[in-house]
Amino acid sequence: MIGCEVLELRSGKFLFRQGDLPDGFYGLNGGRLKATTVREDGREAILAVIEPGNWFGQTSMAAHVPRARDVVALEDSSIFAVKPDAFDALMQNHNLVMAIARLQSMHLNLLYRMIEDATLHSTQARVARRLVLLAYGDLTMASKNRREVTVSQDTLAMMVGVTRQTLALELRAFATQGAIALRYGRIEILSKEILLTFCENL
Repeated sequence: MIGCEVLELRSGKFLFRQGDLPDGFYGLNGGRLKATTVREDGREAILAVIEPGNWFGQTSMAAHVPRARDVVALEDSSIFAVKPDAFDALMQNHNLVMAIARLQSMHLNLLYRMIEDATLHSTQARVARRLVLLAYGDLTMASKNRREVTVSQDTLAMMVGVTRQTLALELRAFATQGAIALRYGRIEILSKEILLTFCENL
């Protein structure tokens, strides 16, 4: 693709930071990233884990506004970067505009879901709902769910907005009911049906 570059990002390195001017529309080719916001006191809120196949960064590019959050590599990652001039040229194509609109809608729905979880659901339901979402690849929303969620419990706690100790209690409750099994660095989903019973009208 004309105007598209391949970037290699080492684990722990930032693709961009909150407040940066937009310099690309990105697609993750390999590895994993996280979209995150860090408060002044250092507390982090992980908004999404970005997996291969996802495209992102379109909001700042289309509106020509600074980045609203940080994106950092969770592991060594390979990223397609469509530069601003190329992005503006591609936005003259009706099919691409429709694809960007669908992508924006998907991201907006995820945001609304996070707000709903934070305001209307119990901690237990929030943890269960996020596990179900991660089983479908978070932003990817793949057609088939995976049996393993490969995020650490520390990361999951930050995604849900609870302490590590609170998360551990909820996960043990799920495990006792046979919904999940706790593994080193991952969570195995044994029964999606049982996990859904904790979700409060998913």
